[in-house]
Amino acid sequence: MTQDSERPSVAVSRRKMILATGAAGVASLAGCLGGDEGTGSADDSGTAPLTADGSSTVYPITSRGGSLWNGNAPASDEEYWGPSQYGIETDKNMADYWAGLYGFEPSGEEGTPPFFVSVGLNHTGVGLEKLEKGQVDIGDASAPVSAEFPDRPESELEPFTDHVVAIDAQPIIVSSELYEAGITQLTLSDIQDIYRGNVTNWSEFGGPDKEIQAVGRAVGSGTDTSFRANVLGDPDAEMPGVDTRKGQNQQVKTLVDNSDNAIAYIALAFVDDATPAIDLEIEGTLYEYPDDFGTLDYPLSRALHCYTWDGTSDKEAAFLRMILSDYGQQMFVETNDYLPLNDDRRQAEIDKLPEPSN
Repeated sequence: MTQDSERPSVAVSRRKMILATGAAGVASLAGCLGGDEGTGSADDSGTAPLTADGSSTVYPITSRGGSLWNGNAPASDEEYWGPSQYGIETDKNMADYWAGLYGFEPSGEEGTPPFFVSVGLNHTGVGLEKLEKGQVDIGDASAPVSAEFPDRPESELEPFTDHVVAIDAQPIIVSSELYEAGITQLTLSDIQDIYRGNVTNWSEFGGPDKEIQAVGRAVGSGTDTSFRANVLGDPDAEMPGVDTRKGQNQQVKTLVDNSDNAIAYIALAFVDDATPAIDLEIEGTLYEYPDDFGTLDYPLSRALHCYTWDGTSDKEAAFLRMILSDYGQQMFVETNDYLPLNDDRRQAEIDKLPEPSN
């Protein structure tokens, strides 16, 4: 996988906006099954919502995408749409344009898209299981399906259709009290020792005489799978040093924010002043936050996925084409401090989608 090695600093201010109309649309949706592949299926009628669930790492991308889709902003709204800014020639509302590429009838009304999008929040394993059972259309995943289900034969993994939508670095965070006490840099070996249970007190790293509270993500989380693979060398590696596990990035952040002795691994989108990321030395190279975390040179970088089942329906393709567009990469990926795909990789992902009918 190739990727541009540079991007604007992840320290830039974030625009984390939720349209009231989009949120209301999502909240009103329930009990929807996943769609069938191809044009003309029952789920492609425009009456049922597009549903997604899974990774809390991918959630900021698909949730914001869904909220703005449901808002269906007019072309004159340059804050949320303004297609001419992205080289798109249309006077259609946002969702009307993207859905219209696949033959869905436009509503022409703000807050009323051709079909609504409903995005749930769990972790990778749950999202992929729901996708497989036909309970959602898209399974958000922060690790590849082969790593999430390592014991399954290839034949069982083939129906999972992969769409890479962004790249995430995986920073290590500590409680603010530890950071202020001097725990601002560790080596990869230090992290390994902590999560393997070999070191249990911060004083061994020059910090305060406090027991280490090592926080992990839930087993089945893509963030957990990626951490084990990248840091411990095996997606199934044992981590006896973990004191507690949380199912979502948001829960990890809250725990670390409210603790004075915690360390955790998290998605880049959840790092802020209250949850500081430390610099990390890996094989003699120091990766400093934030500048060195915005490139694929950082060894803990990983792809972020939206899986569909046994191909990709027109409804799924309309939404994913929006995320993979220049508009989507700027509005949903970069605003969450993730890495956009480079032009070649982005085009390769777009080429995997069904051709638009219009």
